[in-house]
Amino acid sequence: MSQTDKKLEELGIVLPKKDRRGKGMLAIRQYDDLLFVSGTGPNNVDNTPAFIGKLGSDLTIEEGYRAARLCGINMLAAVREYVGDLDRISGIMKVLGLVASSPDFYDQPAVMHGFSDLMVEVLGDRGLHARSAMGTCCLPQNIPVEVEAIFQIRD
Repeated sequence: MSQTDKKLEELGIVLPKKDRRGKGMLAIRQYDDLLFVSGTGPNNVDNTPAFIGKLGSDLTIEEGYRAARLCGINMLAAVREYVGDLDRISGIMKVLGLVASSPDFYDQPAVMHGFSDLMVEVLGDRGLHARSAMGTCCLPQNIPVEVEAIFQIRD
């Protein structure tokens, strides 16, 4: 068992296995040692949203934090499926978080801490990353958060 898998087990996190087939879209696109990970939502294993609604009108910051954390769990599952071993992650270069927000909600970074905190919990310093958090009017399936990222991997 890899060190990262041991850490996931210690944290009580089980990465889901999902059917990621789509037409013309990839969950991950690799260029050299970089993985460009498509937008990942807070979905259940059956791809139904675990959270729905907008921050500031339907959901609290705490609920948004948990949704962003679930985005991270789903993203780690996709990366592990692609590379086979999460110990191959040498770092996370950049993260973009989109947060569906009511017009008067301004705490998108607090929501995105759910993703960022998870990455550091699981990956240690390899999970540190540059990040942008943006508000948007709506996201697919009325999910509150969608996250994309660029990972660096090693052989």
